[in-house]
Amino acid sequence: MALCFGSLPTEADETPEPPTVGRSDAAPRPNVVPRPVIDGTPAETPSPRTTGWTPRRFTVVGSGDVLLHPGLWRQAQRDARAAGRFGYDFRPMLAGVAATVSAADLAICHLETPLGAPDGPFSGYPIFNVPPQIAPALRETGYDACSTASNHTLDKGEAGIRRTLDALDAAGLRHTGSARTAAEAAAPTILDVRGVRVALLSYTFSFNGLRRPAGRAWVANLLDLEAVRAAARRARDAGAEVVILSVHWGTEYQHAPNAQQRRLARELLGASDVELILGHHAHVVQPFERIGGGWVAYGLGNHLSWQSFSDGTRDGVLARFTLTETARGRFTVSKAEALPTLMSLDRGPARLLEIPTALRQPDLPEWQRRACQASWRRSADHLRSRGGSAAGLIVVS
Repeated sequence: MALCFGSLPTEADETPEPPTVGRSDAAPRPNVVPRPVIDGTPAETPSPRTTGWTPRRFTVVGSGDVLLHPGLWRQAQRDARAAGRFGYDFRPMLAGVAATVSAADLAICHLETPLGAPDGPFSGYPIFNVPPQIAPALRETGYDACSTASNHTLDKGEAGIRRTLDALDAAGLRHTGSARTAAEAAAPTILDVRGVRVALLSYTFSFNGLRRPAGRAWVANLLDLEAVRAAARRARDAGAEVVILSVHWGTEYQHAPNAQQRRLARELLGASDVELILGHHAHVVQPFERIGGGWVAYGLGNHLSWQSFSDGTRDGVLARFTLTETARGRFTVSKAEALPTLMSLDRGPARLLEIPTALRQPDLPEWQRRACQASWRRSADHLRSRGGSAAGLIVVS
C-alpha cells in the first residue's frame, strides 16, 4: 500500500532518547496470546500475592529520524580532529541524549539513510550515501537496534542495503526493515529484554519512486496492513511476547497525522497486533495517542538532521514507554513519556540537546536556553493534540 503524499519542502536543506538486551535469543516458545482488552481498556495487572507470579516490566526508548546531511558529517570531521583523530566522530553530537538512551532497557533508533564505505564517497539529498561511522556512535550512545525501512532505503540499491546492515552488525546493533537475503527477511528480529522476548518490525510507505528488484521484494519492507499483521503473527509464533512497529509514514512537515496513519494505528493497536508504534518521516513532531492498551507516537520528528528551513524541523522527541505484564506473557503500556529534543545548529558545533536536561544546566547560554524553551512549548502542544495528556502522557520538563 505505497501511498505518496504531496511534495512540500525537500529533505535537502543544505544551508550553510542498564540492563543488556539483544545479545542473544532464547529458543522459540509456542504462540503467545495477545494482551486482554475489555471495552478498550487493558485488564489490570494481577497481584503477585494472589497469583504466585511477579509481573515483568521494561522500558523502551524510541527516537526520530537519523537523517545525515553533509553539514553533520563535516561537523563529525571537526569533532574527530579536535580529539586528535582522523575520520568522523558522531559521538559528541549525540552526547546530550546518551544518559536517557543508555538507561532504557531497549533503545531503538531509526536510520533513514543508507551507509557508504568508510572513506566515501558520500552524498546527501536526493540520493543519500552517508558515513558508516554513525553506526558505532549510535551503539556507544546506548542504542540496541535500528529500524531501516524508509523512503531512502533503496537510494544505493542492494549494495547500499548490504553495507548498511554489515555496518550495523559490526557495531553490535540489531536491525529490522531491510535484508540481504530472503532467509534474513523471513526471520523475525526478536530481542531478549529483561527476560521478555520483544519483536521489532519496520515498514515504509514509499521508496521515492525506486523499485525493489524483480523477485526480490524482501530487500525492504513496503507498508501494507496485512503484511504487518502477517509479520506480527510470525513473530508471535517464534515466541515474541511484545511486538513493536517502527513505521515510516505520514505527510512531510505536517504535525497532524494523516488518514493513513490514523487508520492503520486503529487497525493494528485496536486488534492487539502490536503493543507500540513508533512513527517517522514527517521531520516534525506529531502527537502521541493511546488506542486500547497500546500507544502510537505518530511522528518523533528529527533526531540528527541539518534541516533548518523551519523551527519545527529542528524539534524531535525521545519517546519512553514502560510496558508491564498484565498476565503471563501479556503486556500493556503502563506509562507513556515524551522528552523533547532540539538539534542546535545556530551557533557553535551542531549538537543534539535533550531539552529537560539542557535546561537544568546553569551554564547553558541564554540564546540556547530560549531556543530550548520555545522548542519544548512547540513540541508539547503537538504531542498533546490528540488527547495524550488525558490518557496519561507525561511531557517531561
